[in-house]
Amino acid sequence: MKFAYRFSNLLGTVYRRGNLNFTCDGNSVISPVGNRVTVFDLKNNKSNTLPLTTRYNVKCVGLSPDGRLAIIVDEGGNALLVSLVCRSVLHRFHFKGSVHSVSFSPDGRKFVITKGNIAQMYHAPGKKREFNAFVLDKTYFGPYDETTHIDWTDDSRCFAVGSKDMSTWVFGAERWDNLIYYALGGHKDAIVACFFESNSLDLYTLSQDGALCVWQCDTPPEGLRLKAPTGWKADLLQREEEEEEEEEERETTIRGKATPASEEQQGKVKYSRLAKYFFNKEGDFNNLTAAAYHKKIHLLVTGFASGIFHLHELPEFNLIHSLSISDQRIESVAINSSGDWIALGCSGLGQLLVWEWQSESYVLKQQGHFNSMVSLAYSPDGQYIVTGGDDGKVKVWNTLSGFCFITFTEHSSGVTGVTFTATGYVIVTSSMDGTVRAFDLHRYRNFRTFTSPRPTQFSCVAVDSSGEIVCAGAQDSFEIFIWSMQTGRLLEVLSGHEGPISGLCFNPMKSILASASWDKTVRLWDMVDSWRTTETLALTSDALAVTYRPDGAELAVATLNAQITFWDPENAVQTGSIEGRHDLKTGRKELDKITAKHSAKGKAFTTLCYSADGQSVLAGGMSKFVCIYHVREQILRKKFEISCNLSLDAMEEFLNRRKMTEFGNLALIDQDAGEENGVAIPLPGVRKGDMSSRHFKPEIRVTSLRFSPTGRCWAATTTEGLLIYSLDTQMLFDPFELDTSVTPGRIRAALRQRDFTRAILMAVRLNEKKLLQETLESVPWDEIDVISSSLPELYVEKVLEFLASSFEVSRHLEFYLIWTQKLLMAHGQKLKSSCDWNRYNIQYALAVSKQRGMKRPSEPLGSEQEADASEDEDSLHLLGGGHGDGDDGDTLLM
Repeated sequence: MKFAYRFSNLLGTVYRRGNLNFTCDGNSVISPVGNRVTVFDLKNNKSNTLPLTTRYNVKCVGLSPDGRLAIIVDEGGNALLVSLVCRSVLHRFHFKGSVHSVSFSPDGRKFVITKGNIAQMYHAPGKKREFNAFVLDKTYFGPYDETTHIDWTDDSRCFAVGSKDMSTWVFGAERWDNLIYYALGGHKDAIVACFFESNSLDLYTLSQDGALCVWQCDTPPEGLRLKAPTGWKADLLQREEEEEEEEEERETTIRGKATPASEEQQGKVKYSRLAKYFFNKEGDFNNLTAAAYHKKIHLLVTGFASGIFHLHELPEFNLIHSLSISDQRIESVAINSSGDWIALGCSGLGQLLVWEWQSESYVLKQQGHFNSMVSLAYSPDGQYIVTGGDDGKVKVWNTLSGFCFITFTEHSSGVTGVTFTATGYVIVTSSMDGTVRAFDLHRYRNFRTFTSPRPTQFSCVAVDSSGEIVCAGAQDSFEIFIWSMQTGRLLEVLSGHEGPISGLCFNPMKSILASASWDKTVRLWDMVDSWRTTETLALTSDALAVTYRPDGAELAVATLNAQITFWDPENAVQTGSIEGRHDLKTGRKELDKITAKHSAKGKAFTTLCYSADGQSVLAGGMSKFVCIYHVREQILRKKFEISCNLSLDAMEEFLNRRKMTEFGNLALIDQDAGEENGVAIPLPGVRKGDMSSRHFKPEIRVTSLRFSPTGRCWAATTTEGLLIYSLDTQMLFDPFELDTSVTPGRIRAALRQRDFTRAILMAVRLNEKKLLQETLESVPWDEIDVISSSLPELYVEKVLEFLASSFEVSRHLEFYLIWTQKLLMAHGQKLKSSCDWNRYNIQYALAVSKQRGMKRPSEPLGSEQEADASEDEDSLHLLGGGHGDGDDGDTLLM
């Protein structure tokens, strides 16, 4: 059987870089997080990461006006056309260059991307089937430097493009006679944003030095006239209109001039500058970095590199509000459709805020760990996850909503270990600052601080099942310190290890502590009998991690030679081992002098965790893979690739030979230095930017793994963030015998015609839960009997499955009970026969398991018995498939 865990959600990181977007209803924020995209539902207080990834970090996201489609472009120019309804990738495309921004036209028929110093307009994908979703319509030349921002007029007739060459260009989306292109100057720094006024060609332009120019156009949008074709072109156009062909036009190139000739300007659209305003009159603010404009309420939001944002009313430039949210650069700003909420993203801190400016209150305030997360722990009920990071912060996340609801900042150095007590209301953490702290989740305070007699750095922490004994391992003194949770007093200092303590774990059933050390031993300490060492397990290499099986009958240890050894703690006997070096499959870093195959010799598993049933063990380390091994069979069950983000280091096994030159690897050159606030040209005498600023690629690694106590999901702290893999992920769109005639519109039309049977059949085939619920609840209660008897048997099972899942959450309990009763009365006999067949399968499975249980554990299986057992397993797999919910089959290996 297969492990059917799928990626469920990404926690711990809320924003990296790129532009923020509000959905069309204004209730959700779409935020780029690394090479993924997370949707934050502000009304329902939930976050959900889309189950798709790009090859590199996401750079820009464009939403269609109806909110159904999104174009996600990464740093390498790879684009994904994504359906936000079914949360799946519809099309992939490569723009052959780095794209800075993407924007749909308000009518949804076109979209424009800025790439290098050009802008390209594409036909937007429609609702019909197309061979190529992205068809290039026109290419616009004009700016001499990189283009930065796009904005459309309300009627989709024109769009404006800002550039780093301090100019703004207005282009016509159609072949207008009086407006092909128009160049605007007036700025002394790079253009950050440009915005059209509502139902007008009037324009606002903002530059990086904090200047705002107001431009007035002498022509209204209705005054734009199409260029009339003459001669044979007119005849050809008339013939095409008569045939009504919908073929795409050939690609057109429009080249603009910054200073066109005077005869070219006659009869054309003209712009004049009405006013010029400055944000930094007092000199308090530095570079303007992001801006957004709401056309209906004339609200301009600007963000600065100092972490301050301003709200102004245009065109009078009246200051409404000013607030400092952090000391880091504001990377992106967005306003929702109603103009009430403002989203702000700071990439330096990984911070995402949604501010309601009228009430001056936060709607959302989330921030991830500044540095990498190094440890995590599940609460006993699986509802919360606590994480500790190198930034010294301890964060508690709600697994249902995906939000962090409390952050503890008492530690002054990196957190090395976190754990919950058995009650689930106390968190115990260890840190390199020499303290172990206990936090109360009722009052959200640090109520205990444990310290050692002399300063030491703690590398791990453990709490016994009663929650009374707290243990921490020292990294420099090689000792284990034991405190009382009640009194906070130091009870004992355990000595005996000759190397740093790498891991601690309590036996869940007994008061026995297992400690792993770099001295190639694991020691078992009896907490009841005078803290003495009961056993010392000798290993072949340094121990890096140790964990007990949930029933306490087995111990797993990960060592530096990439092995996982299993021990019987009662008899101190090794019961098995797994060689995992080949399964780690580490990548080659860009600056490595040796190949990935040779560098893998120094890599090993650094974190271990048993599954909830104790039959499997999770292992991860300095690699992009997480391995799940079957303990008894000692085989690899599944290998999860936690990331495919090439923006991280050590992702590929072989280096790109195109980057290898006779002078060395091109990766040594800081190519991104000219971006944002980095050094523009690294030459002597250049003062622009921070000379100490360097760009680096973080290395992919898994620092901690934990299984949920429910067994339904597991979590991993990685370079990407806190990844959760779950069995509970359900496909939003999973149709049943679907064809093109089944649509939500036809289902609702059948309901209006009171053709309830046909509506239910189509709703089951479409298999959307909300639509099926709407259809069933539209049926009058006195017609349920007739409709139940007319449903085919295949569809009855589907309807009963839906009813069974709705009983716990629906308020219409009696109505659903009537449905269930009528369906069982009409189809009970046929359903009973299939249940009998399933019952015989269960009886056979029980007989096989009882027969295998009668064998003595010490008795080895011969070759014939092994063959028989494997045949029994195969037959059991065949018979057991296709019935039940399949959850047990995903987690247990028979």
